[in-house]
Amino acid sequence: MDKHFTYKESGVDIEAQDKAASMFSDAVRDTYTDAVISGLSDFGGMFALGRGYDDPVLVAGTDSVGTKLMVAFAMDKHDTIGQDAVAMCVDDIICQGARPLLFLDYLGSAVRDPEQTSAIVSGVARACRHCGCVLLGGEMAELPGLYKDRDYDLVGFAVGVVERAEIIDGSQVAEGDIVLGFASDGLHSNGYSLARKVLLEAAGLKLDQRIDELGCTLGEEMLRPTHLYAPAVVSALAAGERPHALAHITGGGLPDNVARCMPKGLCAVLERDSFPRPPIFDLIQTHGVVEDAEMYRTFNMGIGMIAVVDPAKAGALRAALEAAGEAIYEIGHVETACDQVVLI
Repeated sequence: MDKHFTYKESGVDIEAQDKAASMFSDAVRDTYTDAVISGLSDFGGMFALGRGYDDPVLVAGTDSVGTKLMVAFAMDKHDTIGQDAVAMCVDDIICQGARPLLFLDYLGSAVRDPEQTSAIVSGVARACRHCGCVLLGGEMAELPGLYKDRDYDLVGFAVGVVERAEIIDGSQVAEGDIVLGFASDGLHSNGYSLARKVLLEAAGLKLDQRIDELGCTLGEEMLRPTHLYAPAVVSALAAGERPHALAHITGGGLPDNVARCMPKGLCAVLERDSFPRPPIFDLIQTHGVVEDAEMYRTFNMGIGMIAVVDPAKAGALRAALEAAGEAIYEIGHVETACDQVVLI
């Protein structure tokens, strides 16, 4: 065999990867603080926790964007999907009371498109800056044969810190506590397999089709980024407003995620009419004839996070969160001797 094969001819373009890195490197470095000792140019990013902690505990989480990526592929729009990766991880770790410190991402694709890659990673960096955490590093893997065409996968990893004495774990939740709900921005990053099946396949709607009840095209609604709750929660915690529990409403919806922060013998009774329901959920339920129970276990239904708080402190916590820009609703309370989550 006389042919001299190269890595590029096999489907991996190192030059394209280097070009992509040069395009987004400034956006990444804009997230750095004095705590960063080394970042992009080293094999491992180094971050100094620093002094000032009595008994620090690191809190870590990882998640992916899921099949929402398929909407981004179809629309060839990649500048907001990075926020979804950040939100899915950072909004998880704040539930333990952690302040986000750093973020890492994994981007795997069949081919390296520098413009597409730069749009994705720059979106990750913007979301990190908004949450006050460093984009310390990541991995770009070009894997021809595993992915197809210009498709990719995006996964995030977040690390935060909390004093051991200030960990929020739900152990203080008590009968009579108030449940506050944080308004969502729509689908966020959950339930897209069902949403796509109903809206794009069964109903035959098009992503570029304007839907009057949504006030935008279907594609714009489905690519609306996941809300970043971390800045408001961190601000409230810093002001001394501490709930008994926090829950990020992702896969499993309100029933499964609220149940995760309920001690044994206690349950949350939630009122479905106590908060507004974004129209995208009505659109899915109507076109798919989806039962209520299935909707509430698949989607956030308008509440992206909940806080369980002592009734005497609920007003102050709500005021702190609203001052930070969140729309907050009193959506329920805690009772004994019933199932873990009851929707009424």
